[in-house]
Amino acid sequence: MKTLKLLFTILICAGLMAGCSQEEALPDQNDDLLKSAQPHLVTLPFKADFVNTYLEQTGPDPVCGEWNPAEGQFWMMVYGEGGGNATHLGKFTHHFEFCCDWATGIYPGPSDYIKAWFVAANGDSLFLHVEGQVMDGRLDHHPEDVNSYFVDPWEITGGTGMFEGASGHGMTDDYNRDSYPENSFHHWTGEITLVKGKR
Repeated sequence: MKTLKLLFTILICAGLMAGCSQEEALPDQNDDLLKSAQPHLVTLPFKADFVNTYLEQTGPDPVCGEWNPAEGQFWMMVYGEGGGNATHLGKFTHHFEFCCDWATGIYPGPSDYIKAWFVAANGDSLFLHVEGQVMDGRLDHHPEDVNSYFVDPWEITGGTGMFEGASGHGMTDDYNRDSYPENSFHHWTGEITLVKGKR
């Protein structure tokens, strides 16, 4: 009987020691999990292809600047919406409103007024800024009926949902076509930096 009690006591002690060893290993594993869950930045390639439909182009707009043909000033507001596909968004819709000089093609001009965003299918938004100048003509790789183009820098200024805290930049390769006067065609490439592990 004493031998049985002794054997039973040894087994209990061994079990307790093994349990302690496993418990001691858990904090290290938890530390690794906590570290991987901490917010960190990830920079990835970004590409977006989309078609814009011009909704409205107004004449004089005090937000944009003077409308003074005698002085060669033709600032107006341009509105557009549409959609396409992009990495990290999938299928998305977009909205643009910005100031543009009708004569020179410069946008958004001295007021720097532009509101632009992409909205993914799940409702997360990506906020954007783009500026430059619409040029007459076409580049060699553009379709034959292109009448004007704009190759300009774009920037990501933030977002919502998975794009909260996002940043990024790149270049546009955009153009207008005679065959589709109500549309502009957009091809953006660059990179996006996302905050991962924040949720």
